[in-house]
Amino acid sequence: MSVQFGRWHFDRRPLAPDCLEEVHKTLAEYGPDGGHSHFGDGLSIIYRAFHTTRESRRETQPHVTASGAVIAWDGRLDNRAEFIGLMKEELSIDSADVSIVAAAYERWGTGCLAAMAGDWALSISNPRERTLILAKDPIGTRQLYYSFDHEHVAWSTILEPLVLFAGKRLALNEEYIAGWLSYFPAAHLTPYIGIHSVPPSAFVRFEIGKHAVTKYWDFDPAKRIRYRTDAEYEEHFRALFAQSVRRRLRSDSPVLAELSGGMDSSSIVCMADRIMGSGASGTSRLDTISYYNDSEPNWDERPYFTKVEEKRGRTGCHIDVSSQQSFELDFGRFASTPAAGHRHAMVTDRVTECMTSQGNRVLLSGIGGDEVTGGVPTPIPELADLLANARFRALAHGLKIWALNKRKPWIHLLSETVREFLPSAIVGIVKHRRPEPWLHPNFVKRYGAALSGYESRLSLFGPPPSFQDNLSTLNVLRRHLACSTLSSSPLCETRYPYLDRSLLEFMYAIPREQILRPGQRRSLMRRALLGIVPGEILNRKRKAYVVRAPIAAISAEWASLAEITQHMISDSLGIVDSRGISEALQNARHGRETPIVPLMRALGIEIWLRNASHWNVLKEPPVDHDASAPASIRSRVFG
Repeated sequence: MSVQFGRWHFDRRPLAPDCLEEVHKTLAEYGPDGGHSHFGDGLSIIYRAFHTTRESRRETQPHVTASGAVIAWDGRLDNRAEFIGLMKEELSIDSADVSIVAAAYERWGTGCLAAMAGDWALSISNPRERTLILAKDPIGTRQLYYSFDHEHVAWSTILEPLVLFAGKRLALNEEYIAGWLSYFPAAHLTPYIGIHSVPPSAFVRFEIGKHAVTKYWDFDPAKRIRYRTDAEYEEHFRALFAQSVRRRLRSDSPVLAELSGGMDSSSIVCMADRIMGSGASGTSRLDTISYYNDSEPNWDERPYFTKVEEKRGRTGCHIDVSSQQSFELDFGRFASTPAAGHRHAMVTDRVTECMTSQGNRVLLSGIGGDEVTGGVPTPIPELADLLANARFRALAHGLKIWALNKRKPWIHLLSETVREFLPSAIVGIVKHRRPEPWLHPNFVKRYGAALSGYESRLSLFGPPPSFQDNLSTLNVLRRHLACSTLSSSPLCETRYPYLDRSLLEFMYAIPREQILRPGQRRSLMRRALLGIVPGEILNRKRKAYVVRAPIAAISAEWASLAEITQHMISDSLGIVDSRGISEALQNARHGRETPIVPLMRALGIEIWLRNASHWNVLKEPPVDHDASAPASIRSRVFG
């Protein structure tokens, strides 16, 4: 993992010394392993390293190719052996990933991007052609931001330098805020107008006076994988899942895996142990970290993660998160997004202590497992496929079987299936996607699409409806990843085995009934991992949601919350109605039914806005006469 910052002045002037010094300071804490810089012809690139593989310790970045292109790479190339085999004259088995990427770009140009498996983000500056290319992997596991005007383009793998050293205050991107209040903002957005994020599976090409965003790869809706027996599907899944975990075990230090006790994290840990037992792992040791909250009666994870620990004969790091929810205002450090610094300081310190003492630099996360392997037991995509293909006899059979399983009339299932094809203007917005009543009406009117999670409808024509549903779900995950910010405490590289491109291609190409069956949630995964993951994990019911912790935090910190709702910046901006927020908090405090997640996000946005106000990075928006705070409040907020 690495961080980089670059700026290209079209008039060839160098980066100002004071800005250069500040950027160096900002990047240093994210790159403790040193780094280098590249300057010349108006181009300034600063790179700081955080090594996680043996090969990365032999690299020098920014990397300058034979043609003069300057490459800064943050990533892990999973199919490096494949590229080395194609370019034996230029490369060796010990070549660093950036050297492989540079050689591939020299030979194939941007055509090489589609073939690069792994998690990565890179910049390619070509002084001779006077072009700049910024690109990210197809899933979007790494961050790469950019801003530009008629004088220059700047980019960075962290937001801070683009915001703090922009030389001006920035306008708030309200669509981003609307997305954050629902199912995450669009992946190309940031909280600031004028600062963008490179979209997943795309590259941005800059030339003087123009730029273009190009998609270089996408999933193939025509790809089909069909076998004769269940065993063949199980074997293929097992091989791809093992490959995905093995790729993410490539590290020259002990790897840490989150172990919650659920099927996602437990399967990663058990598969990693199996790989390491065969001697095929790239790491010396796998540690685990588990979180518990004994004050939450519905959170019964401890018996399950200890079952995995018993199987592997090792106890991991256990962290009490009962006090993790906090509404503290911390102005000592700039928070670049509402997601930055969301974890309680005590929990952060404990995680950092755990990783530091064990020498962990890589963290394995189970994010995506539920969505990819059929953790959400809905038959709608399968029934939609049958309906779209006019397989009415099979549809009738499917409706009957699933109706018995769901204990609801088959006509209701058919109605839900048909509804997915109809425009929202006809069927309306489903209840859980409707905007909260404490949002200002004008804000809802302007950003209805973002507030409803960019809801898309299925089409009867084109790719199979289940494929459309898979991509829609993946886009939610991409938006989730785009909101994740790199933290320097703890500093680590997070990897996601369930978001491996090869695994996703397989899951999107097999029949839906292999993944999910009536009464058999995650059917394929359970069958394939039988004997690898403890039966207690494979056969457990769906994990309970934690609902009491936020309510307890609201009660415990009521005085702070009452102060926050008195003069809300988000009210002055016409986003929320502070009286409605206060009423919702009162309902939650007294145990009355109220949606907790959007309420907590609204409070998180308010705290972030106050942090941004303290750092003076946002400029005052135009006055909304229908929903604005008094001028005195706006003056206090924006100066």
